[in-house]
Amino acid sequence: MTTIKIVIVDDHQLFREGVKRILDFEDSFEVVAEGNDGSEVVDLYEKHKPDVMLMDINMPRVSGVEATEALLKDYPEAKVIILSIHDDGSYVTHALKTGALGYMLKEMDADAIVDAIKVVSSGGSYLHPKVTHNLVTEFRRLSEREHKGAFQQNDIRRPYHLLTKRECEVLQLLTDGQSNRTIGETLFISEKTVKNHVSSILQKMAVNDRTQAVVSAIKNGWVEVK
Repeated sequence: MTTIKIVIVDDHQLFREGVKRILDFEDSFEVVAEGNDGSEVVDLYEKHKPDVMLMDINMPRVSGVEATEALLKDYPEAKVIILSIHDDGSYVTHALKTGALGYMLKEMDADAIVDAIKVVSSGGSYLHPKVTHNLVTEFRRLSEREHKGAFQQNDIRRPYHLLTKRECEVLQLLTDGQSNRTIGETLFISEKTVKNHVSSILQKMAVNDRTQAVVSAIKNGWVEVK
């Protein structure tokens, strides 16, 4: 079994300890170091070469976004997940522009952070479902401005040539920012069945993760951004 090495950087010790306890339950995870400010990030990475850096976005001296930018300048292969209390699309966009591969809210449950680390460590990207809607709404707004309104909200074209009707429903709910659990509750199917549908969607759309699927669906006019 391959071990995923993780460094946690957050100025709140209790939060770091809580996250570490969650990660310690995963046999494939190892928290190799902790830090309390973004100014430590480069040194921690150089010393431990972790597979994933978990970083708070707000820290007293150097923020997580600034630290990510500095780290990736010297180590472009580094994989960063930003932890935040902010679900506003502007925060997410800023973090992703600096090169972060994940954006998680601090209210996330244990399963979500475990999933995020696994996805990012394997080269994918991960957004907390709650922020997905805000991000894609911003993306849609900018896209419509670029196209000067050429694409209208009513021009939704479901990709029935590619996906089943149920997969189209799941894709729409992913765009709405719903988690696998809430998608299952909405469609009256099990969470395991939702995961199977998501895997099928990613394969058919030839994308690596649900974030890429949502962005691609918006570009193609396959989903409605409410």
